[in-house]
Amino acid sequence: MADNLKQLRARIDALDLEILKLISERATAAHAIGKLKDDGTVYRPEREAQVLRRLSEANPGPVPDKVIMHLFTEVISACRALEDAFSVASLGPRGTFSEEAVIKHFGGQVPVMMYTSIDEVFRSVESGNAGYGVVPMENSTEGAIGRTLDLLLSTPLRICGEILLPVHQNLLSNGIDIAAIKIIYSHAQSLAQCNRWLAQNCPAAERVPVASNAEAARMAQANAGCAAIAGRAAAGHYGLSIAADNIEDEPNNTTRFVVISGQDVPPSGQDKTSLVMSTRNVPGAIHELLTPLAANRVSMTRLESRPSRTGLWEYVFFLDMEGHQNDAHGARALEEMRGLAAFLKILGSYPVAAQ
Repeated sequence: MADNLKQLRARIDALDLEILKLISERATAAHAIGKLKDDGTVYRPEREAQVLRRLSEANPGPVPDKVIMHLFTEVISACRALEDAFSVASLGPRGTFSEEAVIKHFGGQVPVMMYTSIDEVFRSVESGNAGYGVVPMENSTEGAIGRTLDLLLSTPLRICGEILLPVHQNLLSNGIDIAAIKIIYSHAQSLAQCNRWLAQNCPAAERVPVASNAEAARMAQANAGCAAIAGRAAAGHYGLSIAADNIEDEPNNTTRFVVISGQDVPPSGQDKTSLVMSTRNVPGAIHELLTPLAANRVSMTRLESRPSRTGLWEYVFFLDMEGHQNDAHGARALEEMRGLAAFLKILGSYPVAAQ
C-alpha cells in the first residue's frame, strides 16, 4: 500500500510539472497572438466563450464542467494579463456580488475599480477610466434593475457579455444571537429576496436599506446589535460570522449581470441580442412590432416595459432575442422591426452566459 501511494504521488508530481509546462506554452502563444493583433483589443468575448464551451464539451470528467470552466477562466485571465492589464469597473466596496460577478467572468487577474453607484460605473467606462464595466441587469426573484435599463437607453456603450451569478444571501453578525439583532442592513433588493425568512426569524428587527451589501457588512461590523445580509465574501472581508446561510426565499435566486463597453462583439455561435424600442401610438402596435421575430423564426427570451421618461404613460420595451444581430434571420427581423418601430436601439450582441 505504501509503495502504491508513493507511486501515485510521484505520478501527480510529474503531471503537475507537465501542466505547468503546458500553461507556460499557452501563455507564450497567447502573448504572441497579442503582438499580431492590429487593433489593440485584448478582451475577445466571442473567442473566450468559444474556448470555454469547447473545453466543457470535451471534458471527460470526473471534474465537473463548472470547475473546469473556472480553472480555465483563471488560465485565460493570466494569459490576458500578459498583453494588457485593462481594468473593470464594478459596484463596490469589496465583497459585493458585483465583484464576484467580475471575477467569475474575467478571472482574478483583472484589476477591479470600485464605485458606489451604477451611474459611476457607466461614467467610468464612458470616460475611458475603465476598459469595461459590470452592472446588474435583472434578478430572477425581484426582476429588472431599473437604473441599469435607464442608462442603457441613454449611453453610447454596448453590452458585450453577460454573467449569471447564483446569489446566496447570508445573515452576517459579530457573533450575537439572532434574537438579539435590532437592525439589519442590506441592499433593498437583498432585503426583498429574504422577506419571508426575515418575517419568520427576525420579525422585530428594523430593516435598513443601504447602497450595497458590502456597505451593509461594514456597518454591521461597526455597530453593536446590528447584522447584515450579504454574500460569504463580505463576511471574510469585514470579519463577520455567518449567523444563518442561504436565507433567500427562492433557492434558485440568480442575478444576471451585463458587461458594458464601447466594443462590438462578432458572433460566437451561441449568442443573444438585446435591444430597446418604442411603438407608434396605434392599436395593436406592439403585436405588429414583434411579428417579424416569429416570421423569421427568431426566439424572444425577454420582454420588459419601462417608462420612457419623455411623456406621461409612454413606455419603451427592452427585448432579448436569441442569435446575433448579424445572423441572417436576426438581421432580417431587426430590419423589418426598424420599419415598424417609432424608435429602436440595439444594445449589443454577445455570447450567451454559461450556466
